[in-house]
Amino acid sequence: MEDTLQETSTHTSPPLRVYYLVYAALIVLLLLTVAAHLFDLGVWSLLIAMVIAIVKAMLVLLYFMHLRYSSRLVWLFAGAGLAWLFLIFLYTLSDYLSRGWVGS
Repeated sequence: MEDTLQETSTHTSPPLRVYYLVYAALIVLLLLTVAAHLFDLGVWSLLIAMVIAIVKAMLVLLYFMHLRYSSRLVWLFAGAGLAWLFLIFLYTLSDYLSRGWVGS
């Protein structure tokens, strides 16, 4: 039974060096986030913070959660989860923005 399980497994892991490079990139992005907070960039502050956050989230998803080396079915479920998260944010934002429409 164990022989058949080992033969069907096609999971490949990246070398340890990749994990260290991704970790270093996450630390650099963390420092960029702190630096962006310390300087007043006006309307660009939110945009820069969101771009940095998205890049950090993608690095974690792709490498630490092994999405990059997974099958297309795993990609489909990850995309479905992200689509669901987008819908939750969209409906929450629409509720928040429409609060002022009702007279008090």
